[in-house]
Amino acid sequence: MEPIINIVLPVFAIVGAGYLCGSRKLLGAESSAALNGFVYWVALPAMLFRAMATVDVGQLWQPDFLIGFLVPLLAIGFLAILAARLLFGRSLAEAAIHAMNGIYGNSGYMGIPLAVAAFGEAAAVPAVVATVINTAVVVGIAITLIEVGTKSGANPFRVVGNVLASMARNPMLVAPLLGLLWAVAGFDLPVPVDAFTGILGAAAGPCALFAIGLFMVGKPRSEGRAEVGVMTATKLIVQPGLTALAFFWLLPVDPLWAKVAVLMAALPTGAGSFVLAQAYGIYVLRTSSVILLSTVLSVVTISIFFILFPPIVGG
Repeated sequence: MEPIINIVLPVFAIVGAGYLCGSRKLLGAESSAALNGFVYWVALPAMLFRAMATVDVGQLWQPDFLIGFLVPLLAIGFLAILAARLLFGRSLAEAAIHAMNGIYGNSGYMGIPLAVAAFGEAAAVPAVVATVINTAVVVGIAITLIEVGTKSGANPFRVVGNVLASMARNPMLVAPLLGLLWAVAGFDLPVPVDAFTGILGAAAGPCALFAIGLFMVGKPRSEGRAEVGVMTATKLIVQPGLTALAFFWLLPVDPLWAKVAVLMAALPTGAGSFVLAQAYGIYVLRTSSVILLSTVLSVVTISIFFILFPPIVGG
């Protein structure tokens, strides 16, 4: 229970602090947009670049782990897109955010600290690998579908060109790619660059979560309850369930890596979904709602996880 109290509850408290400041008129709605812009263009790219630039490239290549984590994620994402389109009548761009909300976990700000607190420093490597997959694959696919969806009806070649151009300008894709290239080249980050990206990157999580709280001020709570409920159940129940099935019944991987994979799959929806939704101006309210709801309920679901897979004492 200590990892829950020390990590999960403060995350929700930051969202609550943002909401309190907004409701008390200490900060206005424009502050949420400004904070989100800072996270999207500055803080989050710094964090993603540093995470990728300092990773051991050799540790990223774990075929069984990659398959076991990625296949359930892609399968659930595909079904979530179908559900958003067929059940809720959403556009392709909105369906992309809907799916992202159901599979994009809060791995950077909750997952890695939780894994290390529960299972020791050895858990950091599989947690980082899962975070890389979470960022590169989910964000990349979501941005592609959003770009295609928002430019539907245009010349196909122009659409492809616009998608590629948008992806080339998107900091959530460019930053980790540049970091990976740096790591592949085998260079160490210069101390000033490491400090610069570390300080900026540390601001990404708190600012994004605080911006969510600000955004929620004055917004209706009853809108889209069915969609929010489906996304939350997908994230907290379906994804970890299928991931556990993959690792404990189908793929022989190290038990520690299997536990970390399930933990990372069981995380609540990450603030990166809100950052992307607000950047494109689509599906923002439902995204903020699912982040709040899944974060609150994750106190229960992650507690159940630690009952099934007890933390290592002193880990």
